[in-house]
Amino acid sequence: MANDTCNIKLIVGLGNPGNEYEHTRHNIGVDFVYKLADMYKIDMRPEGKFSGIVGRGNIEGQEVRLVFPTTYMNESGRSVGALCNFYKIKPEEILVCHDDLDLPAGHMKFKFGGGLAGHNGLRSITANLANSQNYYRLRLGIGKPPSKEVINWVLGRPNSANQKLIDDAYEVALVSLKKLFTQGVSKFTSIINGYKPN
Repeated sequence: MANDTCNIKLIVGLGNPGNEYEHTRHNIGVDFVYKLADMYKIDMRPEGKFSGIVGRGNIEGQEVRLVFPTTYMNESGRSVGALCNFYKIKPEEILVCHDDLDLPAGHMKFKFGGGLAGHNGLRSITANLANSQNYYRLRLGIGKPPSKEVINWVLGRPNSANQKLIDDAYEVALVSLKKLFTQGVSKFTSIINGYKPN
């Protein structure tokens, strides 16, 4: 199990590349990472050898890399695996930000390890980390579709009410991330997992 000290060296935002996927529910993870990059003035640029858009910066005194894998969701692990191999980053030093159908819009959960909940991006990352599931996840809720049409739901955009809930959650997570790096995992977990949207 991870200890309380935060030693995150890579933050991954999951999503699909291309204008048609921008700001869809499935891209909630990468939208969050871009907001994080803006907050900490981290320049994000395409890096072919890492199959993604990558940034390097300083978060509360710690060097951190950010990445948006541009391989499409199902192959996200190629990018994460390449970065980890090159920079010698361990699974427990990774935070993956991703959409979650099991949480209502605007709800969040932070956890270490555990199952993949059928998420293809997580499945690909795990496969490229020698099947290790021992990395952190920031689960960002998008809610369940009203029908069984999951693909159309995740590739669609939230309505204005749900987008407001998601934007509020982003703000809480961004401010709280500072505490992850300065006060540790337990503090961040209690804030994120205790958060209730208005």
